[in-house]
Amino acid sequence: MGRKTNVALTVGAASVAAWAASKVIAKQEPRAEKIALSFSEVAILTNAQLCLDAEVDPLTAYTRIADLGVHGFAVDVQLTKDEEILLVPNQELLLSNEIADYTVDELLTEYNNAKEFDTLHGDLSVVSLRELLEKFPQLLLIVSMSDCPTTYEGSLIPSKLWRLLKEMDATERVVVTSLFDEQIDRFNLYAQNSVALGAGSEEIKKAYVAYTSKFGHLYRPNADLFCLPEKLGVFPLASEGFVRFLQDLNIKVFYELNETDELPKLAKLDVDGFITSHPKHLLTFFNEN
Repeated sequence: MGRKTNVALTVGAASVAAWAASKVIAKQEPRAEKIALSFSEVAILTNAQLCLDAEVDPLTAYTRIADLGVHGFAVDVQLTKDEEILLVPNQELLLSNEIADYTVDELLTEYNNAKEFDTLHGDLSVVSLRELLEKFPQLLLIVSMSDCPTTYEGSLIPSKLWRLLKEMDATERVVVTSLFDEQIDRFNLYAQNSVALGAGSEEIKKAYVAYTSKFGHLYRPNADLFCLPEKLGVFPLASEGFVRFLQDLNIKVFYELNETDELPKLAKLDVDGFITSHPKHLLTFFNEN
């Protein structure tokens, strides 16, 4: 037996020993139960901003969707110039401007002008998060902070969101998340795990790597909900094993689904819910199955 073989065997044995030791020492720490995510059936949420009817008032459109029987809405939010938390319009306001460049009144003026002149932005919706919380106290809201953390608005929105949720006694009926993990961490500095948290992109990657590396017992989750796309980069997330791995840590798993052809197959993953732009189709499917 050559020296290289001996070295390989030694390294391999050391790796196995380290894995075995970590299994003995490490103790899984499931997430605490969150009231916001306690459903007795598969939850169907809709990305409401993709389903709006441009012909009616935005809140009327949300009401029509809610009347279908959905369990909640997934919404992206940003901060306006006057520091109001606004749902991101379903089209860009202007090619060169951001929501942060406008007050709510200015946005409403743009919206009304767009409707009057039937411009490209005629289906712009202007709704605040406050209005949505007031209108639908019975529904779950998954609120994603869209402002980049390096911007002025991004630095403010975690604290602004926390204050709004406390003011409206809404901390137990929302999930707060962001594509930027840093924003979720900032929000949780105020919330201290009293609000359900969604996983950012880095948290999802971290969990998936832990699952596939066989060192999943070392993973310590920082989120209560994973909203999974079919893939995240090169990571194929739609697998029964990964879903079970997360659920064993008391993490709820929602799957983002906009093409319904794969629904029968995806339903077999036993995820806790779906976020879809076709809520009526999914509600019918689960009522019949």
